[in-house]
Amino acid sequence: MGRQAFFLVFVCLFFASQVFWIVVIGKLGAKLIGNKTLRRWIGAIGLGVYVFLLAYNFLSARSVAATSLTLKIALLQAPVQWWAFGSVAGFILALPFVLTNFLWDRAQGLRQRADSETDPDPSFSLARRKFLSNTAIAAGALPLAGAGYGFLFGRVQFEKSFVPVKLSRLPREFHGFRIAQLSDIHIGPFMPASDVRRVVDMTNALKPDLVVLTGDYITWDPDTQGAAVDSLTGLKAPLGIYGCLGNHEMITHTEASISRLFAEHNVRILRYERAPIQVGKESLNLIGVDYEIRRRRHFDEHHVRQYLPGVDRLVQPGQVNILLSHNPNTFDRAAELGIDLSLSGHTHGGQISLDFISPELSVARLMTPYVKGHFQKPGSQLYVNRGIGTIAVPIRFDAPPEITLFELERA
Repeated sequence: MGRQAFFLVFVCLFFASQVFWIVVIGKLGAKLIGNKTLRRWIGAIGLGVYVFLLAYNFLSARSVAATSLTLKIALLQAPVQWWAFGSVAGFILALPFVLTNFLWDRAQGLRQRADSETDPDPSFSLARRKFLSNTAIAAGALPLAGAGYGFLFGRVQFEKSFVPVKLSRLPREFHGFRIAQLSDIHIGPFMPASDVRRVVDMTNALKPDLVVLTGDYITWDPDTQGAAVDSLTGLKAPLGIYGCLGNHEMITHTEASISRLFAEHNVRILRYERAPIQVGKESLNLIGVDYEIRRRRHFDEHHVRQYLPGVDRLVQPGQVNILLSHNPNTFDRAAELGIDLSLSGHTHGGQISLDFISPELSVARLMTPYVKGHFQKPGSQLYVNRGIGTIAVPIRFDAPPEITLFELERA
């Protein structure tokens, strides 16, 4: 399923889910509020506020973004984004019970027509209907609770991942070399500069020899690039800080400007460039590329070789080559080129993951088979960092934001 088809399906599900929840809330209101006139007034006011909030969020979806969580955003945007995701997910969980109830009623009606002498047990029918109805509401409430957890806690529970990487060509001087990776910062109201600085402090505490940044420092607003760069400039590593660019730098046309801003703070963004990382008399070859995307139907050999044009000239035979590429789909081509280790981001680890049910239940699989973690091919490895920030909805579930520390080892 392509992204446009997925968006269309989501829109249809969203409107269907809103009808479902309006009916559920209406029935609950009828139980709690006996006065019909009062109930209608409260319903009308509630519906008016809801329509206003939806319209406000739709019209300001890509407006100028703040880099701190203001009261206005907390009151007008955060609840709607939580509700938009939670209500649709809840409706999907509730749908089997709603359909079962509907089909059971239809079957009972057909059976009555076929056998007019048989009277159905009304108490059983009522008990069954109540059970399925209550189960549907309970199932629908679970994603709302999960989305609340993901908004309040999941998106700010920064996790440090320690990943040993064995490399057969690693020089002795680099045994135990430590590389810290940050990705997908997405500075904004739900990843304010203060939180980014907290991540910077956590990264520095790991005492890396080298820090790499793998793109998406901003989201939609080019004016936030200064704040993004400033919030990251506290990073410290004796052998430097390097980075590549992500798709949101491409979308916002900030690739050149944010690279200059980083350079002013001694952070080098590699744009189809290489940089030697030297320890003693030995060195690693660090390569960085801009975000690359290729439209595809299948991952065939021709498609794979469309990635990383010209990078073969940057690869140093006989050295360990490390590639910084925001898009993990470049891994297959990187393996063909003899690149030992690729470091990527882009997927947010799915951001809202259901790995405890199945790893296949991830929206990120629409983009790549490499959703998160460590992957290997003969002679080549990939690590996909889950990133720090969020996009679309400020929620993380089962995909906590990640600071990765790699320790290189001689195989």
